[in-house]
Amino acid sequence: MANNYFNFKQFTINQDKCAFKVGTDGVLLGACADVTGVAEILDIGTGTGLIAMMLAQRSIAEITAIEPDNDSFEQAFDNVRKSKWHNRIMVINSDLQNFSPGNARYDLIVTNPPYFTDSLRNPNPGKAATRHNVNLDTSDMLSGVIRLLGDNGKFQVIMPYVEGNILIAEAREYELFCNSILKIKTLPTSEVGRLILTFSRHRLKPAEKFLTIEYGKVHKFTEEYINLTRDFYLKF
Repeated sequence: MANNYFNFKQFTINQDKCAFKVGTDGVLLGACADVTGVAEILDIGTGTGLIAMMLAQRSIAEITAIEPDNDSFEQAFDNVRKSKWHNRIMVINSDLQNFSPGNARYDLIVTNPPYFTDSLRNPNPGKAATRHNVNLDTSDMLSGVIRLLGDNGKFQVIMPYVEGNILIAEAREYELFCNSILKIKTLPTSEVGRLILTFSRHRLKPAEKFLTIEYGKVHKFTEEYINLTRDFYLKF
């Protein structure tokens, strides 16, 4: 059973109210997202508030974190309130479809979205909504991103390999183009399991990179993974 809290170097995530706990996907996106020159960030489906606080630690941007689930919203709000970045992170109880920030447009939009569309649905409604396309399918997500992304903004998302490749194709219909792909493997011998995709309104040839988390022994991490996450994990 996962702990009710997770300590990072500069903040603590309480997670007893959230359907899904701190996981590698969220940490990877929080550590990899490109915050260069970014002033306004939107985190879609913030959950515990993990990614929002990681991006606050890595930047000076103003961050809006939206979360439709009431329990997760309350938990994220409390986690942010107790952090040193509470004055730069605004947590809002809203889904993407009904989120309306006026004329605001974001330099960076990030999400660790629901997926596993065709897999067996979890009987827990909260977990099902978090990890299946129940409340936010890809068309809703892409429609929201194109509505809220600045002209030169970036949209970054972490997804499983198959779903990520489908998203690349679907995004073109919304005139969002994949500019970079980070292919993530657990072990050197593993298949690519996750993709961190970067989209923009500008059509560019995608740059591809690879990241391997462990080098062959369980919990023996690669130098590139340690360097990527050392500002966050206590063990590094």
